[in-house]
Amino acid sequence: MKKILGMAAAGALLFALAGCTASGGASADGPKDTKDLVVGFAQVGAESGWRTANTKDIQSSFKEAGITLKFSDAQQKQENQIKAIRSYIQQKVDVIAFSPVVESGWDTVLKEAKNAGIPVVLTDRAVDSKDTSLYETFLGSDFVTEGKKAGEWALNEFKDASGTVPIIQLEGTTGSAPAIDRTKGFADAIAANPNLKIVASQTGDFTRSGGKQVMEALLKAHPDVKLLWAQNDDMGLGAIEAIEAAGKVPGKDIKIITADATHDGMQAAADGKINFIVECNPLMGKQLIEIVKKINKGEDVPKRIVTDETTFTSAQAKEALPSRKY
Repeated sequence: MKKILGMAAAGALLFALAGCTASGGASADGPKDTKDLVVGFAQVGAESGWRTANTKDIQSSFKEAGITLKFSDAQQKQENQIKAIRSYIQQKVDVIAFSPVVESGWDTVLKEAKNAGIPVVLTDRAVDSKDTSLYETFLGSDFVTEGKKAGEWALNEFKDASGTVPIIQLEGTTGSAPAIDRTKGFADAIAANPNLKIVASQTGDFTRSGGKQVMEALLKAHPDVKLLWAQNDDMGLGAIEAIEAAGKVPGKDIKIITADATHDGMQAAADGKINFIVECNPLMGKQLIEIVKKINKGEDVPKRIVTDETTFTSAQAKEALPSRKY
């Protein structure tokens, strides 16, 4: 009888210990005070105006909420993000959040976080892991839908075209979720009109300098291009420089669609140089804090949380610009 009771007690102890290290809920001691929470955030970098706005919003939101934020800049390198996440694991932070540079190659470090009992939140970009238990939730945009919105504008703009409409596509960072999904969404949408044809598609790495450099080369190869689809404002702004240097008028000779709706992009749209912008909202700080608080309390969090976003024509951008927060 004593042996049976001893085994039962040991089993109960093991169960309790397992509960202390389980990801996705409060510790066995109950929720912490908000002021005692520590969150580690591994940012992609500072490659664009959108990313800068995203970083500022997250940092200011956590400061306002009184939650300690440990922040790292990966400079667009996956190995730097993995190093930062491992550092947060060693520091035993309460939650790890990060925007993955690329979709693949995260399982090992995410398993390390899970084994350490530290919940992980994905922001802005997803991972392609088949084991969705490795993260609590993904907070961010629906990039496929963004691509479709861009494609649908192109369909409407060129609905009366009788011949081929050559399109140049400036892709984001190769292997990143926004680049993959926006490419897919746009292609799916324009497939409804065979006259719309992507004649060149190349990465500009989400940077203004990359957009300018790539567009300069592609304009020489495709001088008859009628539409540019730049997968973020910064690449589009760089491309505008190349278009103007080539003696063409952006927004007229070459119609331009971009994504993000940052201040500089909206200004270019208001000036008529960008015809259509698909918004990608970088202001995720307050939503991320609510997720962290729910995790701390052991409450359920939806596996996918989509940010609210809209689109802007040139006229709408001009009207909205004075009150934009980013």
